[in-house]
Amino acid sequence: MNASFLRFSDMDPGEIEPLVRRAVAIKSGDHGAPLAGKSAILMFEKPSLRTKLSFWVGVEKLGGRPVYFGAEEVGLGKREPVADVAKVVSRMSQLAIIRTFGQDLLDEFSAAASIPVVNALSDFEHPCQALADVLTIFEVKGRLEGVRVAFIGDGNNVARSLAYAVAGSGGHLTVASPAGYELDQETLVGASNYDTELSGTVSQVRSPEEAVANADIVYTDVWASMGQESEASVREGAFAGYQVNPELMSRAGSDAKFMHDLPAHPGQEISEGMLEHPSSIAFQQAENRLWAQAALVEALLK
Repeated sequence: MNASFLRFSDMDPGEIEPLVRRAVAIKSGDHGAPLAGKSAILMFEKPSLRTKLSFWVGVEKLGGRPVYFGAEEVGLGKREPVADVAKVVSRMSQLAIIRTFGQDLLDEFSAAASIPVVNALSDFEHPCQALADVLTIFEVKGRLEGVRVAFIGDGNNVARSLAYAVAGSGGHLTVASPAGYELDQETLVGASNYDTELSGTVSQVRSPEEAVANADIVYTDVWASMGQESEASVREGAFAGYQVNPELMSRAGSDAKFMHDLPAHPGQEISEGMLEHPSSIAFQQAENRLWAQAALVEALLK
């Protein structure tokens, strides 16, 4: 792996499945303490439940000590230059885990740091979520290559990282979005060309029904992410017809599973009760943030 994990493509495609298998082993209790006597700094400019909890517990399971800083404590790039913070953190800890708005801040921090830096979410990518997603797919389907995933909704940071994770594993991702909210062309091309040995693909369509046809996994995310609250009413109109519900699931493969990275908004991107639907593996997916990230941290520190 690269020294840091800022984008999903920082991982070589050939490393995805071995890392997923290692996460399965760690989940079963097979792990040492690579962080024994070491500290991991969590610097979060955005609120979090799953990301903070999974990294905190994961660092402790690997023998380390998590140290948390909220947005008001550091003021990255405001109260103190990003590069200065990176240099200080590098002298007192062994890993920096950052949840922020701009991808450029992560790049600047990593360039000045002398320790691994992990993207715990930016507006551009959510690579740790995608890693947990392919772990979950592997658990329920027994494979990654050839799995067909339909993502219904905004071509956002979650979809962007998922594109690389699925295509890089030899799977096939179809994204269904309304006009103006599609996955960007750079990601469509980059993810499809990410792995040169497997035949993974990423495609964009308009129709949710077309996307889910024969899908093994149906995945969705919120219509308005953090920082997009002012667009909520406009987006709700644009995404009408893009709800995942039992009727849409019935158009997918006979054993299709439903995924959502949470938090969810029933009545919008999903119907009421969809998280408890027999096909839902959303809470298994949430738990797997812990195990996927533990495997990632272990790999970075090696």
